[in-house]
Amino acid sequence: MKSAATGRVRFRRPQWVPYALVLGDVLALLTAFYLGRLSHAFYYHLSPGWVLLYWWGSLAQVNMLLFLLLMALGITTFAVKGHYARRKAFWDEAGEVLGVFTLLLALNATIAFSGKWPLSRLWLFSTWVLALALLPLTRWLAHHILQRLGAWVRPVVVIGCGRNAAEAIRALDSEPMLGYAVQRVLTPGGCDPTSGELPTQAPMEALGDDPLATLVRLGKPHVVLALDMEQWDAQEKLVRSLGLSYPNLTVVPPLRGLPLFGMEAMHFFGHEVLMLRVRDNLARPGPRIVKRLFDLLAASLLVVLLSPLLFYIAWRIRREDGGPVFFIQERVGRGGGTFACLKFRSMVLDAEDRLKQYLQNHPDLAAEYERNFKLRNDPRVTRIGKFLRRGSLDELPQLFNVLRGDMSLVGPRPLLARELDRYGDNICLYHMVYPGITGLWQVSGRSETTFDERAYLDAWYIKNWTLWYDIVILLLTVKVVFRREGAY
Repeated sequence: MKSAATGRVRFRRPQWVPYALVLGDVLALLTAFYLGRLSHAFYYHLSPGWVLLYWWGSLAQVNMLLFLLLMALGITTFAVKGHYARRKAFWDEAGEVLGVFTLLLALNATIAFSGKWPLSRLWLFSTWVLALALLPLTRWLAHHILQRLGAWVRPVVVIGCGRNAAEAIRALDSEPMLGYAVQRVLTPGGCDPTSGELPTQAPMEALGDDPLATLVRLGKPHVVLALDMEQWDAQEKLVRSLGLSYPNLTVVPPLRGLPLFGMEAMHFFGHEVLMLRVRDNLARPGPRIVKRLFDLLAASLLVVLLSPLLFYIAWRIRREDGGPVFFIQERVGRGGGTFACLKFRSMVLDAEDRLKQYLQNHPDLAAEYERNFKLRNDPRVTRIGKFLRRGSLDELPQLFNVLRGDMSLVGPRPLLARELDRYGDNICLYHMVYPGITGLWQVSGRSETTFDERAYLDAWYIKNWTLWYDIVILLLTVKVVFRREGAY
């Protein structure tokens, strides 16, 4: 809302917004419960229409009573976690939803399998599976509608002008469902507004001697303080004054290279000291065991489900030129050792000779090849190979590398020996883990990114590993493969 007199932007979130979000969750859960009733129709070979209309009897009444109690517990838990009052990134919020639903399902199962209640286990289990799919979808739709109504978009002012401010703006722009819109960038003293370029079209202006007055003039927007390290000491007074006037102030510390998800904050009574205890998740045996068990279970399931496709691809490759089905190449794995990395063969039999000749005839493409050792129009790729590469299907045999213990489902892409020197200081992190079939690099542009960006993304993943983020990367990989983003 903009004042005609001053041109300032004011934001007042309607008080009904949290209730609308709660209502959306309730509708999603009740819809899941209603559709879960269809499991009876398929299991008992009954008419779906009759099952959906039949809601009386002790079985339905007990199921409904238990579900309503668990639903109320879930909504209360979401409220305590701030899902309706605060804004969270989509995947972080989805991870919390998965955790809450897992506990509710465990509680549901404990009651159902006690044998003392006339409960339909199939009905209730189907309900929670459907709820896990419907609730995030409903929330996304609710946030989208609220944004269109102008009830969710919140103006943001970023204070800073350097790298830290740029990273903060990129992070906010990457999560449109947060509803944060950068309206202005305020530059503190000693900061040149013209130095560097920030990734935003928002106007920039000096913060001035009275920051609070400047923010009041702008309508008291949400404030993100993103100063660089060289500015931090001189701006302690700014941090204190903003902290007192803006209890929901967002501070972006100028810290890089730390494992954010393995960090534990330590507070000391009576002392204004914040200590951060750094814990690298994949450096501990517990998380590594969890990751390995997940790899074995998921890879085994994928091999069984994809076996018809694997046999078909093998047949097509043999049919095209009679050559071997697999391309086996030595790659560097965990600890610096090498292993035989499996791929479906997507190139002609004389691939290396043909590449040398092609680069000699097209020296202008040598730089493209040096960037990621790939060519957009590679003359070595066969007809079936082009299809396999566009969908990354040539990497499916690496599921057997996962089962054999050479690789993981998610991790940094396995390096060639010639790439080790280009990997930089992060090579020590690479040696800590098993390389993956997919990873953060693959879902962030793949061939469209530089090798340095690839090494940075690999390092970020290793330092910030969680099992939930492995699941997120696998889900994003499916989207990238179907859209054929950045692959050639």
